[in-house]
Amino acid sequence: MGAPEGFFERIDAGRFLATAYTRGPWDEGAQHAGPPAALLGRAVEDRPGARADMRIARITYEVLRPVPIGALEVTTSVLRAGRGTELVEAALTPEGADAPVMLARALRIRVAEDVVPAVAAGPQVPPPGEAGAMPFFPVPWETGYHTAMEARFTDGAFTELGPGTCWMRMRVPLVVAEEVRPLDRVLVAADSGNGISSVLDFGRFVFVNGDLTVHLHRHPVGEWACVESRTSVDAGGIGLVDARLHDEKGPIGRSAQSLFVAPR
Repeated sequence: MGAPEGFFERIDAGRFLATAYTRGPWDEGAQHAGPPAALLGRAVEDRPGARADMRIARITYEVLRPVPIGALEVTTSVLRAGRGTELVEAALTPEGADAPVMLARALRIRVAEDVVPAVAAGPQVPPPGEAGAMPFFPVPWETGYHTAMEARFTDGAFTELGPGTCWMRMRVPLVVAEEVRPLDRVLVAADSGNGISSVLDFGRFVFVNGDLTVHLHRHPVGEWACVESRTSVDAGGIGLVDARLHDEKGPIGRSAQSLFVAPR
């Protein structure tokens, strides 16, 4: 029997069951951070009392421990509420655990229609229609994040070292039988920056991100999200992944990941 058609199945309002599509490439029992990042982003936007005139401008994730594949509870709380901005925290806790495995803090900013002139944020990348379909690097299990996402590179590849520019599209919804939102698509993809622009041989080195920050100056649209990623590593073992994010209309923001880098 195949995996349900989605990254998560909804149990009730605040609980979800992760499916095999969330499985990351490194540990059969742990999720890729992209799907739970999107789940927390959706929880911030959907929390009771959330203002419709605000949207996420920045969201920072702390990956405290590997996120297990299983039942998870999502909770939210407002840390600061103001007229123009608010700060919201979301936590992801495995069922039966006494502490969260992933936290998100989101800055939401009030928006209005055409109140200031729009200013272009930089050049566009080639569209996904001009990109080549690329496989993920070899993964030892049949179903996981690597099969739930379509990837097309305009520069680089998962199997090549160096900078990369990759369009990504979800093949399954974030939550089974629920509508996919453009923000879901961006947050599911953003954590892949590390793999898109890996600069060291995975067979010889470990490079793991313990955080992810996404800044969005424009709300995304469409099915595709592009991660234009560059990685830098210091000889002491700290790395930084810096990425520009795009949709098919142009740049929408940036993402960053801090890396722990060490020999295997």
